[in-house]
Formats: sequence, structure tokens, C-alpha cells
Amino acid sequence: MKKEIHPTLHPVCFRDVSTGRKFLTRSTLRSKETETIDGVEYFVFAREVTADSHPAYTGEKRFVDSAGRVEKFQSKFSRRRA
Repeated sequence: MKKEIHPTLHPVCFRDVSTGRKFLTRSTLRSKETETIDGVEYFVFAREVTADSHPAYTGEKRFVDSAGRVEKFQSKFSRRRA
């Protein structure tokens, strides 16, 4: 391998905002916020949705309001008569 062409990897912590779970990995990303976990300093990134909280992975059903979509479409794109 050629030297000095590969990016350096840093310890990174992705924190799920809704559940508080932390995912520890390595990445080329850096942030201003850091946290020391088990004696290692990690760059911390807060995420709204991760595998720990996404409905597709948790099996949680979410209600989506679909009533009135056709009416909204028709009112938006119907031709108005003068």
C-alpha cells in the first residue's frame, strides 16, 4: 500500500437522540464534541434516527394521516372556472 494516501480513522461515537444508545466505531469524521469512554476519546455525533429507533427495525407502527390527500391534490391542481 502507498503511504500517506489513505485518510486517518478516528474513534467515533454515534448517539441516538431518542433512545440514548451509543454506537462506537471508527470513521474519518471529526466533531467539536468529544466524550471519553473506557479511556478512549471519541468524537460524538448526535443522530435523530438509528437502527435502535427506526420503525423498520423496531417493528413499531406509526400512524400516518392519509385522510384528505385526494381532496388536497384535487383542490391544488383542479382548474378554476372563471
